[in-house]
Amino acid sequence: MIDITRKPDIPRISIAEGTIALKRQTIRAIKERSIAKGDVIETSKIAAIMAVKNTPQIIPLTHNIPITGVKVEHEIGDTRIRVRVTVKTTYKTGVEMEALAGVTAALLTIWDMVKSMEKDEEGQYPTTRIENVRVLEKRKTGER
Repeated sequence: MIDITRKPDIPRISIAEGTIALKRQTIRAIKERSIAKGDVIETSKIAAIMAVKNTPQIIPLTHNIPITGVKVEHEIGDTRIRVRVTVKTTYKTGVEMEALAGVTAALLTIWDMVKSMEKDEEGQYPTTRIENVRVLEKRKTGER
């Protein structure tokens, strides 16, 4: 692990996003809240927050950072859901890994909750995919 002892505590923000491609009927069921496992959007929000808070347990060399804020947003299209996670802290190091962990956990949770609707006759996922996971922004100061 990198020694960050001498670095000053600075307000920091990171924003990450990613998408999941799903069948139209799956998106419709998510909107209607008729997925057997429950409310997909709310569950994926909780998964994102948990992943942000537990990033050091998932990624071995990250620092245990005091998280001061997490915002999870979903944009539901006809065949895709975009998840955006904003993470804030006032600390010695950035929170981009936490934002990425949040996004990927949310997307994986969505997949898990809808997988029965996404499978084809052979039990495969020919159209389901997670795409474009990336850091949109990383800043050292200021509030958004």
